[in-house]
Formats: sequence, C-alpha cells, structure tokens
Amino acid sequence: MAHRKTVYFVSDTLKSPDRYNDIAHDLDVTFECSSYQNLLASPADADLVIRPITEANADALGELENALAEAGTVSLLLVVEPEAMSRTRFPVRIPCDFVSSEAGSAELEARIRRLLWPGEEAHSGDFLTIDSMTINFSTYQVQVDGKPVDFTYLEYALLAFLITHPGHAYSRDALLRRVWGFEYYGGSRTVDVHVRRVRAKLGPDVSERLETVRGVGYMWNM
Repeated sequence: MAHRKTVYFVSDTLKSPDRYNDIAHDLDVTFECSSYQNLLASPADADLVIRPITEANADALGELENALAEAGTVSLLLVVEPEAMSRTRFPVRIPCDFVSSEAGSAELEARIRRLLWPGEEAHSGDFLTIDSMTINFSTYQVQVDGKPVDFTYLEYALLAFLITHPGHAYSRDALLRRVWGFEYYGGSRTVDVHVRRVRAKLGPDVSERLETVRGVGYMWNM
C-alpha cells in the first residue's frame, strides 16, 4: 500500500484480540487501542474505527456516529455479537460496514480493507476459491463457473459462515445464533430451507461440500 492508515480498536477494556494485531500487521497499518471516551475526544486521529457491539451498547451508536461524521474522514467497522444484531442501528452518515463477531479472519480483513482503501484493486485475500466457486468477501458476491449466483443476504451469510469455519458441524440452533443473530420465531427448521436453497444455487458439484451431519446439523467439508 502506498499510504499508511491508522486503525483504532475501541473497547472499554482496552483489550483487543490477537487477530486484530495480526491483521494490522498483514495490512501494514498502525493499530491502536482506545477507550470509547478518548475516541470521542479525538476521532480525527483515526482513518478507521473498529467498535465491538454487544447487547449492552447496541443502542448507543448515535453519539459515535455524530463524532465520526464531524471528523469527516473516519470510517467505522462494527463487530457485532450475534445476540445484538437485531438491535443494532447501523450508521448512515459515515462509511460503515459490519461483520459478525463469529466471522473468520479472512472476512474481517476484507471488511477492513474495503473501508480503508475503497475502490482500489481487491486483494487476493478478499477472495476464496473452492472448486468452481469463488466468494468475494468484500462485495458479498459469489460466482460458480464464472457466473454470478444471486443469493439473499441470509443465504450468503450462512454460506460464508460455514466455509470460513470448515470441518466443524453446527446444529441448527447454533447456526441461528451465529448467522441470524437472534432467535427466529419460525423455528430452527428455517435453516434447512436456507441450506436447500444454497445447495440448489451452488449446483451439484460444489454443494456436495455442504454436508448434512445426521443428528447434529450441517458442516462445510474442505
């Protein structure tokens, strides 16, 4: 990258997971930890703010949005706990994206890159190719045999979650918590419906990797 950026990880505990430091190193950006109050006092020092969102702070994004909007050049990435997803109002006055706290590092890096360097050539890490399928984490797009596949958001989110957590079987209830982010009132069988749709859209060859684990749920087999 020709221009170095500064990323603030905002947490009241001032503790950041190691994976954020690893991603910052890979992207060659300056990575700093900041308390929420310090960030509000000097938001213009950052190019990107990463803010974990939990049930406790999901309703308190207005103050942060206003501060970053006044700074004028700061983007925001929300790392949202599944249980807080349905309560989170995403900012509209600033460049903003979000990712589930359960997402893999590849998707998290793609979101950070898209906010820091919008419009620049995609990094190879933004893409994952499996057989004839390519998934672009920065644009939420999937192609099979070079042709775009029209997924709904939840179909894409389910697929992206499973392929970034390969080899692990998840129950329907676990997938509802991690992908839907809230308890679906229609029951956990909605996962079966979405899996069928994803398989149909992927085609017979790629869909073989989305396995049914009898008595458990579903797993992506690499």
